[in-house]
Amino acid sequence: MTTFYWMHKRLGDFWLRPLIGISGNEEGAAKGRSGLYIGADYTDGIYAAGGLSSVVAFTMEEDIIRELADRLDGLLLTGGVDVDPRYFGQEPHIGLGEISPVRDAMEAKLLQAMLERHKPVLGICRGVQVMNAVLGGTLYQDLPREWSGRLQHAQQAPRQHMAHVVDLVANTRLAAIYGDEVVPVNTFHHQAVDQVAPGFAACAHSRDGLIEAIERPGADFVLGVQWHPENLWRTHAGHRRLFDAFVQAARTRAQA
Repeated sequence: MTTFYWMHKRLGDFWLRPLIGISGNEEGAAKGRSGLYIGADYTDGIYAAGGLSSVVAFTMEEDIIRELADRLDGLLLTGGVDVDPRYFGQEPHIGLGEISPVRDAMEAKLLQAMLERHKPVLGICRGVQVMNAVLGGTLYQDLPREWSGRLQHAQQAPRQHMAHVVDLVANTRLAAIYGDEVVPVNTFHHQAVDQVAPGFAACAHSRDGLIEAIERPGADFVLGVQWHPENLWRTHAGHRRLFDAFVQAARTRAQA
């Protein structure tokens, strides 16, 4: 009886940790190799918030993508290369950077499948750009050429350095998570949200007016930020709360 109770308790504890799928960066393609890279700050952030991390390997098999969406409790879309402008109805502009067609296609299909199942999605940097483009918004393809703001949005400083602040929009999910009106952030991006996707709202802006975060109002956790909280959660409570809120949303969805 004691052994059964211990095993049951351990299994119960395990299932309290929601499974978070994390998209990766394509590695080695230019050298004829194939693989994925995930920064430890992402996986450590999910573990610290009480989740389990699983790297999502690229595939174009729709049945596999549907099964992934069935099994995952949440999806974290990470940073990386530029988004192909065909996803927001444009041709490549001068200044567009490297793209990954297989990653774009995989993330687009998996994102849609997760949203159909009302499962939480958090987008970081490229992740918020994918979210906005796939769901009907547009992007600045090359921020230095296409944006008139005067702030530096690709900092020349360590990743843990707070480069500028963002103003959070009151009465949004993001503002409730951070508990502040002004949040210091880092910044490493070449593209950014231009026109916000239908059904979404901008929930943070830089001081030069650039959209820094979007969310979909409603019960589901669907949120993207342009900064990199994975590099900041260890030292800044607000960025830690973002990971906590995402994993808690995944846990609640899994238990439901």
